[in-house]
Amino acid sequence: MRELDVIIAQYQELKSQGIRCVLATVVHVDGSSYRRAGARMLVDEFGTIIGAISGGCLEGDALRKALFALDRQENKLVTYDTSDEDDAVIGAQLGCNGIIQVLFEPINYTDENNPCELLRTVAEQEVPMAVSVVFDLDKSQQQLGTCLVSDENQIISGRQLPEELQQALLVKSKETIKLDNSCFAELKIEKKVYFAFIQLHQPPVKLILVGAGNDAQILAQQADLLGWKVTVTDGRPTHANKKRFVGSCQVIVTKPEETLKNINIDQRTCFVLMSHNYNYDLEVLKLLLGNAETPYIGILGPLKKYNRMLNELADEDIEVSKEDLAKIHAPVGLEIGAETPAEIGLAILAEIQSVLTNKGARPLKQKTEPIHDVTENQFQKITL
Repeated sequence: MRELDVIIAQYQELKSQGIRCVLATVVHVDGSSYRRAGARMLVDEFGTIIGAISGGCLEGDALRKALFALDRQENKLVTYDTSDEDDAVIGAQLGCNGIIQVLFEPINYTDENNPCELLRTVAEQEVPMAVSVVFDLDKSQQQLGTCLVSDENQIISGRQLPEELQQALLVKSKETIKLDNSCFAELKIEKKVYFAFIQLHQPPVKLILVGAGNDAQILAQQADLLGWKVTVTDGRPTHANKKRFVGSCQVIVTKPEETLKNINIDQRTCFVLMSHNYNYDLEVLKLLLGNAETPYIGILGPLKKYNRMLNELADEDIEVSKEDLAKIHAPVGLEIGAETPAEIGLAILAEIQSVLTNKGARPLKQKTEPIHDVTENQFQKITL
């Protein structure tokens, strides 16, 4: 499951039992840190932690801060300076050299727009969403917290806010979704300054596995660990069944020419053709050609198999556009020396991730610049 899904599931369990809890959210990072803005963890009144805001170095102190906020029943902003190697509170020699702002929000179960309910709304959507978290670097001021959820057109749900602030957040939310990137904003409305973290939430990746062999079983399990939504299609009921593909994986028994009938393709729907049946894979490939939505089509097998496919398509006067050629990955996967089904699955998933994030899949040690874009820490100043 995605971390967000795990947090929401825990929230619902705590709510059913009447156990109080606090949501901690990283709302800004200046410099480097293990987790970026948007990382969250849920802490209950007994000290149980779900999720993470760091690699483990901040959680101990964050637990104490969470329980303090829970006792006071008010939002609190806490600053962690991991560049101070002599800071015994969070542990020395972290090597991160970042200043991290963490917002703690006690959850009111009677509030239908509390932060966890807003996040649950996000998790249920199949389209990109933006979540607005408003805070004040002056810790003596009120911390509004997680307050608004919107899609590319309108506000979906949220708390009651001043009209001008609400509209400013909506404008930035639309921009965030359009640019496909979270952002920070410093909103000056009359004489009041608001700091906001506008987080982009993408729906889970949809991975369609054409073929229900043993290697598809392993790939489905690996993708499930990433929180991806997996669908397996195959014409053999002996292979395509829920006994072989457990968990949330959807299994469809279908002829190749009917593969797409029950699949809604969007810009996060990726296909891997791995039926080990040349004609089956070729028929599905024909269906996918010209589809502008899917960003990735992987074909398992050697290069000569793919070349044969291209030759047969040409013989049938089926043109493969430059756009289709760019999104077809054959042989599928990154070159990592994969031999076993699990290793091949790792190579495939890593390649899909690199395509969706438009990254080069090169070793990080080859980068001369920071891992994360330094501009993502900067506040965009807006005056209304």
